[in-house]
This record gives sequence, C-alpha cells and structure tokens, in this order.
Amino acid sequence: MAIEDNPVSRIKYGQELKARREAAGLTQEELSRLAVMSRTHIAHIEAGRRRPDIADARRLDAVLKTDGFFERFLPVLEGPHVAEHFAEALEFERYAVMIRQYAPKLVPGFLQTEAYAREVLSSGYPPKNDQERDRLLEARLERARVLDDFDNPVVWTMLDEAVLRRPIGGPLVMCEQLQHLLAMGESRRIRLHVLPYAAGAHALLEGLVSLMWFSDLPPIAYVEGLKNGRVWEPPSVVRQCQEVYDHALGDALSNRASLALIRSVSEDYEHAAK
Repeated sequence: MAIEDNPVSRIKYGQELKARREAAGLTQEELSRLAVMSRTHIAHIEAGRRRPDIADARRLDAVLKTDGFFERFLPVLEGPHVAEHFAEALEFERYAVMIRQYAPKLVPGFLQTEAYAREVLSSGYPPKNDQERDRLLEARLERARVLDDFDNPVVWTMLDEAVLRRPIGGPLVMCEQLQHLLAMGESRRIRLHVLPYAAGAHALLEGLVSLMWFSDLPPIAYVEGLKNGRVWEPPSVVRQCQEVYDHALGDALSNRASLALIRSVSEDYEHAAK
C-alpha cells in the first residue's frame, strides 16, 4: 500500500509558496521571521522535501495574505489510516536511515504483531466498528515494511518494562508478541533495550519519543501524548530530545540483558497460557 500526497503534491505546494513569497517581496529569511518558522524549514518546504503542519500553514496564510490557500491545500496522507497527529511522523519514518525510539506503554506500531495490534486498536475510545478497526490495522501492519531492508533504517528500540508486563490480549497474544521482538532482536535487525522498573524515575517519564535521522535532511524528533503528537525540527529542540534519550538509555539494561528479560517474560506468558 503506497503512501501518497494528495493531488496538490509537496513539490507543487513548495513552488506555490516560493511564488507567493516572491510576489510579496520577501526573502526566506524575512518570511521566517514574520511567520515564526525557521528559514531552513521554509527552504525545505519550497524544495518539496517537507510539508508544513496546519499551524505553519495558517501562519503562512496570515503573513502572505493568501486567504487560507496554504491551509486548504495542505498535503495530506492518503492510503493508510492513522491518527491525524501522527501522519507527518509516519511520512518521515519511511525515509529515515536511523530511528531511535522509546515506548513507555505499548510495543511500537511497526513492531506489533497482528493479534497485538488488533487488541490495541479495539480498545480505543470512542469505540470503532470492525470495518474502521480493520482499516487501521491494515495501516499499522503496513508500517512494518519499513523493516524489510535489513540494513536500513537502523533501529534502536527502548521499552519500558511495563510494555512487557501489561497483558494486552492475554498470555497467548503477549507470548507471540514478545517472541516476535526476540526474533527481531536476536537477528540483529533491531537493537532492544528495556528500562526496568528498578531504574525508578528516569529522563523519559513524560512519554513516547522517536528520533529520526535522514541521508539528506536534518534530524527530527517526534513526541506523543494522549490524542496529540508533534514533530520537532528546530536543531536545539532535537538535540535536547536526543540528550534526554541518551540519558535514559544509560539507565536501561544492556542489549543482552534486555533480550534475556524479554525471553523470560515470554516464557511466563507461555506457561500461563497452558
């Protein structure tokens, strides 16, 4: 399943932004100050490499007096059904060469098994009918294709111990899910670390974070909470997120010890299922 922009492509969108900026007699630097956006971000949008979020689009409309043009024609992702706040991060995820993520409560989406993902998507509020749940499930399973290439992206995944202990779907579902993580970790396709309960308070208590690096773009950070998420691009913010991640990683178990813990918990679920 391909992920595509709508007919107003990012390239055409960027060309339109450049044309309207120049018609207003503004340089990228001047527009960046007036719209409270970085000049680099504006340059990437104009080149078709990135797209603004809705807040950026509204600021561009206000500064350029374009009567809502950039908000109305903001490129949106079609195909996969995902939460609106995650759509931009999903697009970045497809092009990342390195991903380092921390999951405080659930197995990250592209590492979820079908049974585990179905349970997660069935538990949301407001309730979804089976058709909508299955559309979301298909999109989530499609995300796993980002791991089809063994070498790219490089993925480090740090899981809170709560991810292993919360019995999503019951013992059989959890056993299968943890066995899947083990297979990915033992094959060295991903590097796994567990932040144990014994670590106590740590630097990432506030929630999920995903750090992404690219071959031809600056790195970004994505952070998420209940019903909201945000992609951060300013270098100072991204560096801070990277530092926080590294600090928490220092409290996590080693890769070898993490795999041993995942294996042990998986065996506990296997015994409970008998």
